[in-house]
Amino acid sequence: MKTSDFDYHLPPQFIAQTPTEPRDHSRLMVLHRDDGSIDHRRFYEIVDLLRPGDVLVFNDSRVIAARLIGRKEGSGGRVELLLLRRLSPGLWQALVRPGRRVDVGTRMEFTTDLHGQVVEKEQGAIRVVQFSDEEALEKAGQVPLPPYIHTPLQDPERYQTVYARVKGSVAAPTAGLHFTPELLQRLKENGIRFAFVTLHVGLDTFSPVRVEDPKDHPMHKEYGELSEEMAHQLNKTKEEGGRIICVGTTTVRVLEQAAQRGNRIQAFHGWTDLFILPGYRFRTLDGLITNFHLPRSTLLMLVAAFAGKGFIQRAYQEAMRLGYRFYSFGDAMLIL
Repeated sequence: MKTSDFDYHLPPQFIAQTPTEPRDHSRLMVLHRDDGSIDHRRFYEIVDLLRPGDVLVFNDSRVIAARLIGRKEGSGGRVELLLLRRLSPGLWQALVRPGRRVDVGTRMEFTTDLHGQVVEKEQGAIRVVQFSDEEALEKAGQVPLPPYIHTPLQDPERYQTVYARVKGSVAAPTAGLHFTPELLQRLKENGIRFAFVTLHVGLDTFSPVRVEDPKDHPMHKEYGELSEEMAHQLNKTKEEGGRIICVGTTTVRVLEQAAQRGNRIQAFHGWTDLFILPGYRFRTLDGLITNFHLPRSTLLMLVAAFAGKGFIQRAYQEAMRLGYRFYSFGDAMLIL
């Protein structure tokens, strides 16, 4: 298995620059693993594809205002920070641009109320920054968009799921962007249960796999939580014959991490660097809702592990032939 096995050419016109309105009117490609067939729907029709007793598992992480623009004190040079991970109050791991010019000791000003100082240098352009005021930090930042989206977003809430609650991600768990409050209500009325876990999306979302053997790729840790109550609900769903449908690859990683010590899901609070590749034996999920992912990405590898690499390649080719929209604001896929 090589990283190049997960490469494909995507012409730029397929990359969605703006979200579909309303959210649940995006297209939905349905992949049936039992017979290899593919259906084409609209996302709101997912109500007809799930059964009473199934449980949808959502990632309730909320995107933080993680992008900061400032100046270096003294030289006045422009700096841009992407906050990656909160280490302690006011202390953050951050991706700095231009990183080569920002050394330990560099002081930066973002607003009159917010200053920062680099206290540690990590790999590449990653720095540990101590900020002067945590409250001012929240006010000074902007919600970051992925680098392949070039159209300004008029409403920052459009890059949040409607159920986002726990602040901590630097990118949205995008599979959940297709849900509306009305669709959630219809699902509930149809006997679909909901479970919520947390995984704060971090650095690896922005890091393609650069090594030819994906097993050599260093997965960065992301913080996740799955409560005792949610673990009990999910295990009970399995026992009663219901299906666990994960909304997004981040949710998959939390559940699979929580089941590493056996086939039952256990409560989990902590860091995970679980890297799921083809050949992995899934312990928890029966279905997956996901978007169309970047070439050579860990997300594409996870989806290929669940559906089969050949099936995913065929689905992506059909998606391009039919004009599906790709990436964060793109269309969705349901794998059953």
